[in-house]
Amino acid sequence: MERPEIAGDPRFFARSGPFTPAAVATAAGGTVSPPATEVLLAGVAPLAVAGPDQVGFLDNRKYLPDLKTTRAGAVLVHPDLAAAVPAGTVAILTPDPHAAWSRVAALFHPLPPVVPGIHPSAVVDPAARVDPSAEIGPLAVIGPAAEIGARCRIGPLAAIGAGVTIGPDCRIGAHTTLSHALLGARVTVFPGVRIGQDGFGFAITDRGFLSVPQLGRVVIEDDVEIGANCTIDRGSLRDTVIGTGTRLDNLVQIGHNVHIGRWCVIVAQVGISGSTTLEDHVMIGGQAGLNGHVRVGRGARIGAQAGVISDLPAGAEVLGSPAQPLNAFLRQVAWLRRKTARGREGGTP
Repeated sequence: MERPEIAGDPRFFARSGPFTPAAVATAAGGTVSPPATEVLLAGVAPLAVAGPDQVGFLDNRKYLPDLKTTRAGAVLVHPDLAAAVPAGTVAILTPDPHAAWSRVAALFHPLPPVVPGIHPSAVVDPAARVDPSAEIGPLAVIGPAAEIGARCRIGPLAAIGAGVTIGPDCRIGAHTTLSHALLGARVTVFPGVRIGQDGFGFAITDRGFLSVPQLGRVVIEDDVEIGANCTIDRGSLRDTVIGTGTRLDNLVQIGHNVHIGRWCVIVAQVGISGSTTLEDHVMIGGQAGLNGHVRVGRGARIGAQAGVISDLPAGAEVLGSPAQPLNAFLRQVAWLRRKTARGREGGTP
């Protein structure tokens, strides 16, 4: 059965509004290009399908044809493209349309409010401290001496272990497990995440493997987002740390004692081995792997499927396995292509 595409389907997303263009511009951090209009805006949508009561945005010139034909009531654009906005559509001018779009989408579709209280099916240890403004979902388990901060939401079937501290305004998704962990403010943990389990540490003896007690913690600083089904091991002796503002995509594995700096971006299926350090603003592409005890300098960029086996300086851009500077990797790929082409044409391979 064919179903029309709907942005912000009301079955799944709460909606606020409608709003005037001026109110939308205020949320976006932009300005309304004259002339003003009395149109009311009720939602957001892609330029190609937006209607007269919806807001679209453009941050890539590839989609200029969609801008020229859009029926959107308003559009978020860079001031350089104001002249391309069709008549009848309000131009909301902003130097960063993508960031503005994020704010406007949140204006129309705010997060559902926390509903204070503990569900009757939840199990909360008498020694736990749960702020009265927090929401504890069905079948959640809160262990002894755990602390749940103000306005937190703990999802269904979440298990919060003994002594875990969760700061204010956190969102802990369904079926997560947290142990040996300290979370700051405004941390979002998506469903299925496992935080604080044993690190992968063992000694090799002549009688087999001997597990090494993992005696550290996981420290997650403010404004971190952790994608679905990530796993973050606690430290062996020192802490595993995720720095302020860092974003982890789904299915990321963080080994014991790893220190991740502020505002890093780690894409899906990345694996970071134990005792590795990422300085601030590091970006790692999907399926990359990092060896243990490696240090990655501030602002480095690691491409998808790269294999990092040694330290990287600040600002490095690497690709390939083993990882190497981007330009060197691209030169090697170009050389191989030339050789392969010559071989197919009967030349010397």
